[in-house]
Amino acid sequence: MKTFFRSGMIALLIILLTPPVMAVEKNGFNLDGSLVPVDAIEHGGPARDGIPSIDKPQFIKARQADFLNDDDRILAIDYQGVQRAYPIRILNWHEIVNDRIKGQSVVVSYCPLCGTGLVYSGRIQGKDYQFGVSGLLYNSDVLMYDRQSESLWSQILAKAVTGSLKGTKLTTLPVEHTTWGKWRKAHPNTQVLSTETGYQRDYTESPYAGYEQSESVYFRFSAESRRYHPKERVLGVEVNGQFKAYPFVELARTGQQQLQDNFAGQTLQLSFDATTRTGKVQDAQGQPVHTINSFWFAWYAFHPDTAIFEVKP
Repeated sequence: MKTFFRSGMIALLIILLTPPVMAVEKNGFNLDGSLVPVDAIEHGGPARDGIPSIDKPQFIKARQADFLNDDDRILAIDYQGVQRAYPIRILNWHEIVNDRIKGQSVVVSYCPLCGTGLVYSGRIQGKDYQFGVSGLLYNSDVLMYDRQSESLWSQILAKAVTGSLKGTKLTTLPVEHTTWGKWRKAHPNTQVLSTETGYQRDYTESPYAGYEQSESVYFRFSAESRRYHPKERVLGVEVNGQFKAYPFVELARTGQQQLQDNFAGQTLQLSFDATTRTGKVQDAQGQPVHTINSFWFAWYAFHPDTAIFEVKP
């Protein structure tokens, strides 16, 4: 009996003296069980929603968008018969637009640090979700969060990396990362995101002035290649689980605006403008292939095993 009592007391003391396991948190997000290394998730500076998403976007007609120049970059979508342009000069300040098109939830995202713009369906497992900017980064890329479950989502991976939705993939929608002049010429009836966002921001100025030309990258990333300038733009594609980058500096060497390439068992048709660093990819049937227009460093950080299109001398 004494032995049993003594053993019980020892067990109780161990429990009382063992410090509790604390949940790993950053910016108020629980990172327990993260699919990416927790120490690779960094504070970007702002608090959660310190960069405010646009949740009630207003749109104007193309002829009213006198704040845009032809060479201004935009994200553009043609979805459900609706064409919309989202100027980068606005997205630089907000990074996420929670939009609706013909009753369907659409999430527009842009990461100024990686130069990446992606659009997703906001409908996940039969429910509409709204997204915000977490203030956290992984591989220098924005980690979005959904306001319903507070799961964190990698923008480039289009996947939840923490929270109850961990491992869930977002459905990406076709998007063009192009210039206002090219898009307006092709789609004169396009709608344009208005500068009437509900926030006081100077959309004539960029909070990242000079960043795209600089070789500096502000935050850590997991893999690096100096093969190209870190901010060289590339078209990155995924085909059958394999990745390939088409650097615009290489595409310019072809002297063409279209080319055909065979990769991962598929024939790809590329249409591009090396001067404006814009382009898109289709399969042999003319269907869009998921493409990311990205800075080289960001594409390589996420896909260090990437194949690379290269023009031999």
